[in-house]
Amino acid sequence: MRPLNRQTAGLPPAYPVKVLQFGEGNFLRGFADWIIDVLNEKTAFAGAVVVVQPRDRPRHTIQALRRQDGLYHVLLSGLQGGEPTRHSRLVTCIAGALNPYDDYAAFLRLGQNPDLRFIFSNTTEAGIMYDENDTSIDAIPASFPGKLTALLHRRYGHFHGAEGKGLVIIPTELIEGNGDALRRIVLQYARTWGLPRGFADWVQGHTLFCNTLVDRIVPGFPRGTIGEVQRELGYADELVVTAEPYHLLVMEAPEAVKQEFPAGEAGLQVKFVPDLTPWRASKVRILNGAHTALVPVAYLRGLRTVREAVEDEQVGRFIREAIHEEILPTLDMPRGELEQFAGDVLERFRNPFIRHELLSIALNAVSKYRVRVLPSVLAYTERRGELPERLLHALAALLLFYRGEWRGERIPLSDEPGVLQFFEQAWRGGDPAAAVAEALANAGLWGTDLTRVRGLQDMVTQQVLLLMKSETKPLERDNLQ
Repeated sequence: MRPLNRQTAGLPPAYPVKVLQFGEGNFLRGFADWIIDVLNEKTAFAGAVVVVQPRDRPRHTIQALRRQDGLYHVLLSGLQGGEPTRHSRLVTCIAGALNPYDDYAAFLRLGQNPDLRFIFSNTTEAGIMYDENDTSIDAIPASFPGKLTALLHRRYGHFHGAEGKGLVIIPTELIEGNGDALRRIVLQYARTWGLPRGFADWVQGHTLFCNTLVDRIVPGFPRGTIGEVQRELGYADELVVTAEPYHLLVMEAPEAVKQEFPAGEAGLQVKFVPDLTPWRASKVRILNGAHTALVPVAYLRGLRTVREAVEDEQVGRFIREAIHEEILPTLDMPRGELEQFAGDVLERFRNPFIRHELLSIALNAVSKYRVRVLPSVLAYTERRGELPERLLHALAALLLFYRGEWRGERIPLSDEPGVLQFFEQAWRGGDPAAAVAEALANAGLWGTDLTRVRGLQDMVTQQVLLLMKSETKPLERDNLQ
């Protein structure tokens, strides 16, 4: 089987490098690099990427990227318009890969590139952190923000603080206000390291840090089927990335960035908005909230995967009605956009190529309900003057889920020790009504005493009792409000 490189693929050299990427993992290669590759094909963007390894760890991916001249395939598998789809794309936009721990000077020289304009990053949520052990710009910083500060400082000095040489920073780490957080830490390093005030002014005035929201499931390397995949591709590709077709990148950025990064021309789902807040709320409440509400309801019915749950007649109807009738009315975006997103979410849940275990979503399910579902419950109650029965049915199922046993079988709960101890104690007395009252009154779990919400305790208690009656038989439709 042929090795994969530019010669065997019959490709010319890459475009000039416009993008620096901190992170060599599956997500950026299956998301950001895929987006840039589509831009190169369908617009005049004409930009290549250099990948930088952000942490000192094994260099396998960087070495493989070098062997393959930056080439690899992205396999998109999922449903589109209700029909299964599967196709591959040879990504050709990566022009180089660098480990700064091997050559810090070469890393800093990347900042001298006159064509460089964008920086993408995905260093996990823990990557955007200040490290007090990074005490000098002279030695390679351990943290990603420290490395970024050093690179920006080199660029500032090399171009004598030219206004036009500022960069557009696009972090994709999953924390709220990721761009703002990254800028604060860069400026903190500038102060700690005693860098010129002019540098800090240049960073604040001419380097744009975009807050972003990203969405695509990227399972990564198809280890179990790689032999079959490579035979199908015709190359011994060591870096195949699998992903779902759906993708979304929303960033707070001005019109000028939209012109420079013409994703709309390429038909990509990249949005440039003045405020991420409504977009974040819709993603958290619809996508994440539906996941969280679905898990305990489906699990108590004997279902074990997301796809099984949404394709189940009763549970599927339950989650569709919960989304459309109780979540969407709480969101402040055009109804058409919300309906489209909700439809995409439900289609993604049915992806036949991804086995998404309910128990994997159930990790820390109480705190997830607090963040993802409870805001919809409270907003619905305030706006409608009534309680959302389906979302509270999910809460009742969640409380029973945390009992840790259902139909004589142990439920493998995964949460903070204090949370598990609380529920063990609450259920120990054997009185369901008392357990519900104790749980709902625990403001440490929900951020508020839920027994103070009129009618909520009675509704949840009633649903818990109905579920317990069904424990020895399948749930009746009447129990899925």
